Amino acid sequence: MARNMTHLTSPDNPRTHRPWGWFETVSEAPGFKIKRIGVLVGQQISLQSHLHRSEHWVVVQGSARVTLDERVFDLTVGQSCDIAKGQVHRLANLTSGALEIVEVQFGDYLGEDDIIRLSDDYGRI
Repeated sequence: MARNMTHLTSPDNPRTHRPWGWFETVSEAPGFKIKRIGVLVGQQISLQSHLHRSEHWVVVQGSARVTLDERVFDLTVGQSCDIAKGQVHRLANLTSGALEIVEVQFGDYLGEDDIIRLSDDYGRI
C-alpha cells in the first residue's frame, strides 16, 4: 500500500539540499543529533565513513538499499540498521518512489565535515 505523507518543514529546522536529496536536523544536543533524510529516486549518498560518530538509520518511507562494508541489503518501512564509527556505508534509493529515513547520530563530534568520502557520484571527493 502506497503511503501519501505530508511533511512540514519548520523555520527552526531548515531543509538542506544536496545533489542526492535533502536533510533536516530535527533535534541536537551534546552527544547526539537526529535528522530526517530524503534520497531522490535513483540517487545515493557517497560511500563514506565517519571518524567521530556512529549512526542508526530507520526507514520511515519507501525502500532503502544499504551498503555496510561488504554487505548490501534492502530495508523497508520500520526496519533499521546500525552503523559503527569508522564503518563504510551508503544509502541509496533504487526504487521509483520516495525514500525517507530518520538518522540518529551518536558521538563526540557531529559536524557535517566528519565525512570521509570513498566514492561519490557528484565529484565531492
